[in-house]
Amino acid sequence: MDRKLFLPVSRKDLEERGISQPDFVFVSADAYVDHSSFAAAILGRLLESKGYTVGILSQPDWKTPEAFKALGRPRLAFLVSGGAMDSMVSNYTANNKPRSTDAYSHGGIKGARPDRAVITYCGKIREAFKDVDIIIGGIESSLRRFAHYDYWSNTVKHSILLDSKADLLIYGMGEHQIIEIAGRLNQGERAARIRDIPGTCWRTGKKEELPEFYSGNSGGKKKSIFLPSFQEVSEKTPEGKIKFARSYLIQEQNTDSISGTVLIEQSENRFVVQNPPSPPLTREEFDFVMELPYTRQWHPDYDIPAENGKTGIPALSEVKFSLVSSRGCFGACSFCAIAFHQGRRIQSRSHESLVREGTLLTKLDDFKGYIHDVGGPTANFRNDACEKQKEHGACKNKDCLGTKPCKNLNVSHKDYVCLLSKIRKIPGVKKVFIRSGIRFDYLMLDRDKSFFYELCRNHISGQLKVAPEHVNDYVLSLMGKSSHKVYEEFNEEFKKINSELGKKQYLVPYYIAGHPGAGLSEALETALYLKKTGFVPEQVQDFYPTPGSLSTAMYYTELNPKTMEKVYVAKGERERKLQRALLQFNKKENFSYVKEALETLGKTHLLKELTGIKYEKRKNSK
Repeated sequence: MDRKLFLPVSRKDLEERGISQPDFVFVSADAYVDHSSFAAAILGRLLESKGYTVGILSQPDWKTPEAFKALGRPRLAFLVSGGAMDSMVSNYTANNKPRSTDAYSHGGIKGARPDRAVITYCGKIREAFKDVDIIIGGIESSLRRFAHYDYWSNTVKHSILLDSKADLLIYGMGEHQIIEIAGRLNQGERAARIRDIPGTCWRTGKKEELPEFYSGNSGGKKKSIFLPSFQEVSEKTPEGKIKFARSYLIQEQNTDSISGTVLIEQSENRFVVQNPPSPPLTREEFDFVMELPYTRQWHPDYDIPAENGKTGIPALSEVKFSLVSSRGCFGACSFCAIAFHQGRRIQSRSHESLVREGTLLTKLDDFKGYIHDVGGPTANFRNDACEKQKEHGACKNKDCLGTKPCKNLNVSHKDYVCLLSKIRKIPGVKKVFIRSGIRFDYLMLDRDKSFFYELCRNHISGQLKVAPEHVNDYVLSLMGKSSHKVYEEFNEEFKKINSELGKKQYLVPYYIAGHPGAGLSEALETALYLKKTGFVPEQVQDFYPTPGSLSTAMYYTELNPKTMEKVYVAKGERERKLQRALLQFNKKENFSYVKEALETLGKTHLLKELTGIKYEKRKNSK
């Protein structure tokens, strides 16, 4: 594909476009894929649509500042992102082992992104251009915007705004913020002095500059809230962990653009100030952003084989023939940071926009007739949880779904059913799948079963992936999930509907081992249930304490921030391995771990039931 169709990635590209100096240089820890699922493409194309010029600097060599001079000094600012995932999550497994591949890099080869990419990149940019404006954003910055627990170092770290020495931090999805910031920079304002844009964090060393009140979207003034200081939350004492838990809860309660207020955290003699979140995109804005002129391809530079002989960027294959229909999630899963990043309000695209994009997919040379997904963080969320949210925002102290669904929850799939029907009718489309998460508990609350039938009839290819996560109701309550009974009812309804349709289709449930609240007893309970039902998962996810989630706060503090009750946490690698082995008791390589777990629990009589091998006590050796 002609490289001129992409955003410029080299000086030569800039010259061919007649650009002597780009307005922005977007530095990303991901390879450049010009697709609406990749932040550099979204924000780059959006800025371009407003008349700004943008150069893309993907995965630069972080060992030298020279690499950051490749496109020259930007006229307005460097934009820095750690990529579609936190760079530490990209580089390390849940058990802190180096990953063998990187789906967002050329050929899938690991090693193209540094650990703590945002901090590393900002440091090299400062070496290359000492007084240039730097604005950070993306998942890595968004979820580390205040003091946060860092699993990889087992410490509480400062706000990434302070550690990176950036001038401004954008949190959340960023479209509103970047356009407002660009306009202000273009008028001569410096990034470090932009302090009133929703969805941003700024820093100051002067207490007198801190805002006392915030005038929100709902009218009236809201008093700014001081979080516990970094010094308080970073202390590895019971008091420090209580402060950490309280700080996290306040942050979670202020993730809505209407109900949130200004949050302030002191770190030594500095202050990090978070303005309330940016309002969600309107439907018209969402349509516009998703229909910018993306090539929907990786940059031609990646057509050349990488060191392993492979071409391209593997991550594109997961989304190339999928449609993003929504953002935001009111599901309240404790281990997920989507609500902390995107918010609980649902933003959805119009049917017309999605049909246009679906039609565009059919024109691609390698389209085989299959749309792989129509969804978002949760596929079957298309509207706000309730009417109240439109005026007052998401409730601060009440979950919409979670363990106990709110009585005001609006449960309907009519709009989604209608949308899927329209996409199926696009000429050239053979099948439309749903592969992003289905909240089966939300589905079961819908008395109208038409979507359930449509799902089984038209949108599954033999298997449906779902996430019951566990079987123990106490653990599920800590996860923010519905009771296990709801999953069993869903399972039965799924079987019944498929039987009526004359289809043989199966559920593929996902489970998490080692989540806060889960010990060996709870893992054994899950193992016995799996044995009884005849399903043993090929993959079990170890709980991963990533920044920005309620479960991570539980993991670090051993407290439930919502109740301040003590929570058991399996922190040692050994117990985490034993829990995972119990959930995969049929694997031969797990036998010794299953045996050890049952010995620890004093329930060795269950070894034969799980593995088919009778327990034999180890003989003492000299």
